[in-house]
Amino acid sequence: MWLPLLGLILGIALGLLSEIRIPDEYTNYLSIAVLAALDTLFGGIRAHLQNIYDEKVFISGFFFNIILAASLAFLGVQIGVDLYLAAVFAFGVRLFQNIAVIRRILLTKWSEAKEKNEKN
Repeated sequence: MWLPLLGLILGIALGLLSEIRIPDEYTNYLSIAVLAALDTLFGGIRAHLQNIYDEKVFISGFFFNIILAASLAFLGVQIGVDLYLAAVFAFGVRLFQNIAVIRRILLTKWSEAKEKNEKN
């Protein structure tokens, strides 16, 4: 559980503290990379809450998602079609699904803890 949160905190800190500027022609790639990273992060949190988290799956999924999405965006640029939008849509859907499952798990755990406290 600590690895996704550490990566998120480190990424935010590096982004805020650095003076790096991304050229406009790379903004599509960056948006896809951020969505892929967030999808993997929330997928890792979901897996942890479901007690099925595996660091190998998390790390490989992180890099595979980013490489696949960037490759799709690159292919789209080469053929003149906005294929990056397909990746944005897919990662967006998965991101919201993971957040919804996380919310349900946390609400269930909260309800169970509340019922347990009321019984005691």
